[in-house]
Amino acid sequence: MFCNQCEQVAKGGGCIKIGTCGKKPDVAAQQDLLIYALKGLSLHAAEGRKKGVIDTETDEFAVSALFSTLTNVNFDPERFVILINKCVELRERLKSKVKTAGGRVDYTEAAAAFIPENTLEGMVRQGETTTITPNEVNADISSLEQTTLYGLKGIAAYAYHAQVLGHKDDSVYAYVYEALSSMLNKELSLEEWVAIALKCGEVNLKAMELLDAANTGRYGHPGPTAVPLGARKGKAILVSGHDLNDLEEILIQTEGKGINIYTHGEMLPTHGYPELKKYPHFYGHYGTAWQNQHKEFAQFPGAIIMTTNCLQKPHDSYKDNVFTCGLVGWPGVTHIRNHDFAPATERSLELPGFAMDIPGKTVMTGFARNAVMSVADKVIDGVKSGAIRHFFLVGGCDGAKAGRNYYTEFVEKVPKDCVVLTLACGKFRFFDKDLGDIGGIPRLLDIGQCNDAYSAIQIAVALSKAFGVSVNELPLSMVLSWYEQKAVAILLTLLYLGIKDIRLGPTLPSFLSPNVINFLVQNYNIKPITTPDEDLAAILKEDTVRVQ
Repeated sequence: MFCNQCEQVAKGGGCIKIGTCGKKPDVAAQQDLLIYALKGLSLHAAEGRKKGVIDTETDEFAVSALFSTLTNVNFDPERFVILINKCVELRERLKSKVKTAGGRVDYTEAAAAFIPENTLEGMVRQGETTTITPNEVNADISSLEQTTLYGLKGIAAYAYHAQVLGHKDDSVYAYVYEALSSMLNKELSLEEWVAIALKCGEVNLKAMELLDAANTGRYGHPGPTAVPLGARKGKAILVSGHDLNDLEEILIQTEGKGINIYTHGEMLPTHGYPELKKYPHFYGHYGTAWQNQHKEFAQFPGAIIMTTNCLQKPHDSYKDNVFTCGLVGWPGVTHIRNHDFAPATERSLELPGFAMDIPGKTVMTGFARNAVMSVADKVIDGVKSGAIRHFFLVGGCDGAKAGRNYYTEFVEKVPKDCVVLTLACGKFRFFDKDLGDIGGIPRLLDIGQCNDAYSAIQIAVALSKAFGVSVNELPLSMVLSWYEQKAVAILLTLLYLGIKDIRLGPTLPSFLSPNVINFLVQNYNIKPITTPDEDLAAILKEDTVRVQ
């Protein structure tokens, strides 16, 4: 195997024996084979669009399949057998429709006619021949191709959540096919790959916009909400991952059953949505970021439901309490199908739950774009008066690798006349710190999940319009952490929008070649993080723009 798609790759720039995430070589090979099959499907899907042939089932499958290969989603080899076979089935059906419409079907690329072996072992052998490794001859093209692929996986995650709630846009699916099929074209130039990668950022903005509209349209706009970190006496279910639709179904199916629902990890911001927090048994938040689940899940006295990415190998001590749903999977873990959460509900009733109320502090969430812009006049006045000196967006993915304490220390050292915006699980390095307020505006504003990055972008755009300057001229600095492929997609979106001076850590992606890194530095002034003291001093020294 060779996998370099996340930040925690092994030494040498890639995992070659087993994934740091726990992914085994057989699953890595199947994921590579699924990507290969999707490339072949994409040739026919892209051609079909030229002839007016669009297959909704194929579109939805394509993003679901891509999402299933994202870090910490699906570790179950049997599930990949189903996905690979389904991909080929849909490809052949689409191919027939395209041929009938007069489109081309005689592709010479092997992926366009690939037939999977009929055993798991055979598929693994096939997958091992399709693994993408860095190309030393065309290192820069290889780097941009991998960057685009990982950005596509991020797009797929957002598009999947949106399409579950009925929000779709054909331009997203069309780009997925365009980009995947381009990876079979060995004649593309470096300049063409730069354009494809930047277009990935553009399309991801649309995917995030779709998801924002889907979530707010269904559940209302988040508002500032105090979330308990303690526990309430009684039976309990813990919901982790990202999917709001799954959480809603769990709340509906457990209503009146004496079970309290807690969130974990990236589900914390769901407490801010009006249509979710109306349920009285939706109680509070338990634990911190995904990488701490081995300790936190072992101590939770109820059932645990994983809705999307962020799953780690369950320990035997709590494995029977874990349930997966949607695209998530682990061998031997009970999988919820068709949103029937009865197995998890029954397990929670068997387990002891919390024996007594456990007091704890509260944290605030729900400062999405509508909430922040509702106090825009105070924000603008604060900047103009000098009460607010600078905004820092400190967010992104968290992880277990050394060096991430940088973000905790950075936030702790941010001057008291500055505001910290945060989103995604990176906030768990400092989410429970009391930073006080400036004129009634909290100094720590949790915008939401990584899925809510669109909201952060809209806040920046709205402030730039209010002050009559570009986003790059605002007293705003982005200090980001990355771990998986949604972060890659978001970074490409920021580059597409022309946003500069981003600080990125804890390390730079191993799939970026030296020349691609130089391109990002020269054109966007991207910088690796150094130390909190050095970076704060440099940022505040550079902050010479004063809005009049």
